[in-house]
Amino acid sequence: MAFQLNLLQTSSLNYAKQPQPSSSITVPTRLSSSRVNAISGRSTQELLQSGTVRPILPKDAALAMESEGYLLLDIRPQWETEKARVSGSLHVPLFVEDKDNSPLTLLKKWVHFGYIGAWTGQYFTMINDDFVKEVEKEVPDKESKLLAACGEGLRSMMAFTKLHQGGYKNLGWLAGGFNRASDGDFPNVEGTEKLQYATIGGASYYFLQLLILLQVVGKNN
Repeated sequence: MAFQLNLLQTSSLNYAKQPQPSSSITVPTRLSSSRVNAISGRSTQELLQSGTVRPILPKDAALAMESEGYLLLDIRPQWETEKARVSGSLHVPLFVEDKDNSPLTLLKKWVHFGYIGAWTGQYFTMINDDFVKEVEKEVPDKESKLLAACGEGLRSMMAFTKLHQGGYKNLGWLAGGFNRASDGDFPNVEGTEKLQYATIGGASYYFLQLLILLQVVGKNN
């Protein structure tokens, strides 16, 4: 089965709408596929299209975990998992907060806050160089089935490519990420937010709440 990986620009408010499942897999992202491949090495499309990594939609994930033994590997940063996470999932972040306070990094953080952080609530991050090692500590058996998951699906694409390079053989990818999930896809969710809204923070969070309120009012009227 061929899967189409369309890399699109999306706003945070679009997360309030639940996409309908389709035969093609769309990956909302703010980064290009060339950047993903440059970071991860081997083409992510190649891993998916060859069947080396199995795409699994959120609506099918619970069944894959229960009946096929997939372990959900949540690679989101800590502040997203604190808002919402699937009970029993393994958390190993691919990106961590950059706590360097050198003048150059502080300048980068200021620019990040002005252009991205204030709107999304996301911290200035750096890649976790020990990502694969930390996964190996939690799951030493590289024949284990791991289902890599994040908010939009892009970071988990990078994650499963690194895991494949690290020797893991049975990998899955949560296609489209938690943002594509519907209520009930993951019955056991911990946290204060809905799983599909956990990536939204900063000013965009308040716009989301306003949009949800307007939708409720519209339905009631």
